[in-house]
Amino acid sequence: MQLLDHVSIGVPDLQTARPFYDAVMAALGARKVYDEPTALGYGERCSGDDTVSTCLAIYLDPGEITPNKRHWCFKAPSREHVDAFYQAGLSAGGRSDGEPGLRPHYHRDYYAAFLVDPAGNRVEAVCHAAPSASRVP
Repeated sequence: MQLLDHVSIGVPDLQTARPFYDAVMAALGARKVYDEPTALGYGERCSGDDTVSTCLAIYLDPGEITPNKRHWCFKAPSREHVDAFYQAGLSAGGRSDGEPGLRPHYHRDYYAAFLVDPAGNRVEAVCHAAPSASRVP
């Protein structure tokens, strides 16, 4: 069961957020589905014919972003996608919050990377599969 239908992340400057989210979403294989003056969208929205898709919205929000434990984690189809997410985010103005690697305290094959976007939001990419099972065909 996929628990989330869509998620929204607020940023105070969409022009700064755009290159970061374009880069990390492309690295994970999520396509941009809209680019509006006050919002960006990635993934696929559900419909009556497609009830399993998910969508990420990045909205213009002038509210202050303060340090906290909240973060958004994106599924990656392979460990290579996690690595690409991390490098793309760093190249597009993000900063490291944890290099790609195993996090065995979650489970044996939990391979993740953590970034902070240019606005201060914490994002993660994770692959749960063992290395041989997570290879891209």
